[in-house]
Amino acid sequence: MKNRILKRLDWYIIKKFLGTYVFSIALIISIAVVFDFNEKMDKFMSHDAPLKAIVFDYYLNFIPYFANLFSSLFVFVSVIFFTSKLAENSEIIAMFSTGMSFKRMMRPYMISAAVIALSTFLLSSYVIPRGSATRLAFEDKYYKKRKNTSVRDVQLEVDSGVIAYIERYEDYNKTGYRFSLDKFKDKKLISHLTARSITYDTTAVNKWIIKNYMIRELNGMREKISKGEKIDSTIMMEPGDFLISRNQQEIMTSPQLSVYIDRQKKRGFANIKEFEIEYHKRIAMSFAAFILTAIGLSLSSRKTKGGMGLHLGIGLGLSFSYILFQTISSTFAVNGNVPPVIAMWIPNILYTFIAIFLYRRAPK
Repeated sequence: MKNRILKRLDWYIIKKFLGTYVFSIALIISIAVVFDFNEKMDKFMSHDAPLKAIVFDYYLNFIPYFANLFSSLFVFVSVIFFTSKLAENSEIIAMFSTGMSFKRMMRPYMISAAVIALSTFLLSSYVIPRGSATRLAFEDKYYKKRKNTSVRDVQLEVDSGVIAYIERYEDYNKTGYRFSLDKFKDKKLISHLTARSITYDTTAVNKWIIKNYMIRELNGMREKISKGEKIDSTIMMEPGDFLISRNQQEIMTSPQLSVYIDRQKKRGFANIKEFEIEYHKRIAMSFAAFILTAIGLSLSSRKTKGGMGLHLGIGLGLSFSYILFQTISSTFAVNGNVPPVIAMWIPNILYTFIAIFLYRRAPK
């Protein structure tokens, strides 16, 4: 019994930590649902949204999405709330009086943080994206349309050495205007196709109907020109490659995001930073559970005159500043030259130094 990895005290702390975490999520999300419904009720009613769809398609997927989004805040509040209570009741002093070190006391906290980190990663990478697809489809139908119906100046590599360009694409008729297709061999242009319009055939994969076209085939100093009114062609692209909807990255699982990012990079498509940010954000937010738990424990384990209120105030300030730093770093990645992977880890790196500083000042 003495050699058990997790002792009774460990289980006590784990249950307190995770119980407070779940309770704080339930409390805050309940308030969020009330405010969200109050804000959107008029839109739902004006679009005749059925009650079943509101409950199961929207709010059943709204809850895990926002709970996961503010997971870092819940971790801070949970650790500070019940650890401050332990300190106020002199339970932490009693632990130290038995010879327990602060490092040993951190073990159940880190185990709880590991449970939260794993849950956060699995939810954000696999579960929530599927639910977000249903939620965003509901919003699209009953609240506010998010889909782009047109796009301009599309240029991407559809095959090795093959560059496609569309000046304007309209989704309502699946047609692009002023289309060109250039083929290169050993960095030399060998074929140049121009067309007045190109229409996507929804009955087949990557099939396009090119209308009013002209093809110039170049072979050294020789040039062959051919024209026609209509031709069917297989081009390795589809509207979804360049007609990106708002928040489209949220409905992709992490493996899908990885494949999409790699494919778009190979094609030379530049508008993928939001997808890279989402991919790295999911990993960074999962690791944040360990950092924020260490900060919360180091901050609230000391018994102070200000009590729980002081600890909660400092903790909420730190947690909101962490969320703020995440938003700012995302902006740097989108509008600046900061690589998304670095931008998403800047808050974690900064708060790791804060955690180390507070850990050294924690009661030993």
